[in-house]
Amino acid sequence: MNAFTLAGPALEAVRRRVGAQLFARVAGPQGPANRSRIHDTPGPRWFGPERPIRAVHGDASMFIGGLSALLLQSLHPLAMAAVAGHSGFRGDPWGRLQRTSTFLAVTTFGTAADAELAVERVRAVHERIRGTTKAGQPYHAADPHLLGWVHAAEVDSFLRAHRRYGAQPLDEAGYDGYVADAARVAAALGVLDPPRDQRELAALIEAYRPELRAGEEALDTARYLLLRPPLPLAARPAYTGLAAGAVALLPRWARSELRLPRVPLVEETAVPLIGHGLTRTIRWALTAPADAAAAGRQPARGSTTDTDGQPPR
Repeated sequence: MNAFTLAGPALEAVRRRVGAQLFARVAGPQGPANRSRIHDTPGPRWFGPERPIRAVHGDASMFIGGLSALLLQSLHPLAMAAVAGHSGFRGDPWGRLQRTSTFLAVTTFGTAADAELAVERVRAVHERIRGTTKAGQPYHAADPHLLGWVHAAEVDSFLRAHRRYGAQPLDEAGYDGYVADAARVAAALGVLDPPRDQRELAALIEAYRPELRAGEEALDTARYLLLRPPLPLAARPAYTGLAAGAVALLPRWARSELRLPRVPLVEETAVPLIGHGLTRTIRWALTAPADAAAAGRQPARGSTTDTDGQPPR
């Protein structure tokens, strides 16, 4: 038996190990049970297999888009105060990621009944989160205006990431469809008149601009996410690549607020190459060999929302 004979099984063992570690990080200890419930439970869904939201939320580009969304969302002082004061962001960052990824998975791929229950739970949590910023401004997580910013920043970041790093980028009509799909979830959460296409999304973000600024909490969050992530040293190089991709996705005005310098030559060459390499690696790690042919025809699965690499069931 030579090295070539061993290459297949050895590579598969690496794939399984890396995939299991990624899945455990983003889905948590209940990940396997949640995955089975989300994909295997029969019943009507909010979104059919053909809907753009499944292509976007099921792609490995979500790893970059999610990090970019956190940075962009932090620019609203009231949203940042709610996160800093109530979410356990620092004390339990992985738990927060796992709860968020599960919510995205349930509302995107799960049954309508499961999606409605997930929304009810989040709305109950939002209702309890209220307080006052250091500047004396009151905030309430259930405020439709505040929810509107969180939604807009998230959808814009996911869309940008998929457009740049998605396995099968959509056309403009497809991305308009994604914004419309996401609006259904936003409305259920309490957002009033969420944007239904890219034009409305861009206009909404522009309308929020006068309210946005990088306070000390936002700057501290950026330093934490980009420079001091809660990861072992072995995982830092890959995370640094994802973080660089996330920063490069931000609008220039947002980067300026967060004091994140731009290095044009590096961002136009090295960062896209690294981003594509990492997202391809994530897809490979989270896609079983038996699904390789299907993965070539389907939007790639492998994000926090559909981590088993399977087409939606």
